[in-house]
Amino acid sequence: MVKKYLYAVGLLVAGLFLPEFKLCAQEKTNLPDTVAQKDVNDLFREVFKKNKKPDTTKKKNGSVVILPSFNYTVSNGFAFGADFSVSKYLGDPKKTTLSLFDLFAEKATKTLALVQLRHNIYTSGDKWILQGNWELGKTEVVDHGIGTGRDDPGEFPIKYTYIKFSEKVSKKVVDHFFAGAGLAYNYYTNIDDERLNGEHSRTFNHFYSLKNGYPAYGYLAGGLLFDLQYNTKDHPFRPYKGLFVNVTFRLNQTWLGSEKDATQIKTELRKYWSLSHKNPEHVLAFWLWGSYLLKGSVPYLELPATGSDPEQRMGRGYTISRFKGPSYFYNELEYRFPITRNKLISGVAFFNMQTANNQRTTKLFQYWEPGGGGGLRILFDKHTRTNLCLDYGFGNYGSNGISVGINETF
Repeated sequence: MVKKYLYAVGLLVAGLFLPEFKLCAQEKTNLPDTVAQKDVNDLFREVFKKNKKPDTTKKKNGSVVILPSFNYTVSNGFAFGADFSVSKYLGDPKKTTLSLFDLFAEKATKTLALVQLRHNIYTSGDKWILQGNWELGKTEVVDHGIGTGRDDPGEFPIKYTYIKFSEKVSKKVVDHFFAGAGLAYNYYTNIDDERLNGEHSRTFNHFYSLKNGYPAYGYLAGGLLFDLQYNTKDHPFRPYKGLFVNVTFRLNQTWLGSEKDATQIKTELRKYWSLSHKNPEHVLAFWLWGSYLLKGSVPYLELPATGSDPEQRMGRGYTISRFKGPSYFYNELEYRFPITRNKLISGVAFFNMQTANNQRTTKLFQYWEPGGGGGLRILFDKHTRTNLCLDYGFGNYGSNGISVGINETF
């Protein structure tokens, strides 16, 4: 059955991929913007530096930003922290993608506390890509079990501490196409899987771990990564046009310290259509994300789920880890549009659907869980297209919530 699903996904990818070959010979230039933009920096200059002229430069080679962070999600509550971000072109901006180094720390009103270091570095001419994610945190999720298509009345809060590490190196094979390899380790410990209303009643994590031979209090998943990537996005943070396709094979191996051997294939597709030459910020964006277990098993907290992307933005309208399974599929369509003429304020409207299987009767693609909503965007830096995102999402079973973050969801 998995082969059939992957074949269907492959056809969809091919249909969106073929038109992009016409763009391979083009340089990494942006669509023209004929309407003057104004960002938060311009407002600051107007209010506090009245004698200074507005910033009329067309492009910067990069930026260094240190900002306090404020965030809210239905999963973690209010969160406060700091973000140190460096973006820079390491080569000719017409032929090189903007590189990013980001150090982030956050503490939430619930149990969440984390320190995250991420980098996405493109060498001159995009000859090499170095991508990494290091994360240390303590958190709590409200668990609803495995699979989609049911509203289980049982809610199991799980508290745990985790360390996540991944590093990947990719080399350009031809224009826009990269092949690479790397390592990934995810360690979970201090897992509190006691249900609050019963001394002998345990969570889904307990029963899943018992069935699959994992210790319920902690485990390690580590393995090799083999990666293929195709990328014609005109910008890494807020694309107006282009296509991104990523296929990753992950091989968890006991000789690398993993609890069990496992083979997974993870697929991601992001497609962007700019709907206006005069105002390229009118964008239709599509996101497809899937993870499929081909062999073996993975620990419970490693199961792909709502919010499994590095920024935990997948599945707006639902809590983190609301739906999960050994195999999981997600897709989202979003329309982005400017509201004010100077592009300071923009808006989005989105719709998403997700599905997951379980280890018993529920099959992948059998039941879908929809979500939708809208949001506002405030332009922080027009040169790097950095913006503040405020979204409201809703879904099945009375699920809804507000999320705040930096840069577009995808």
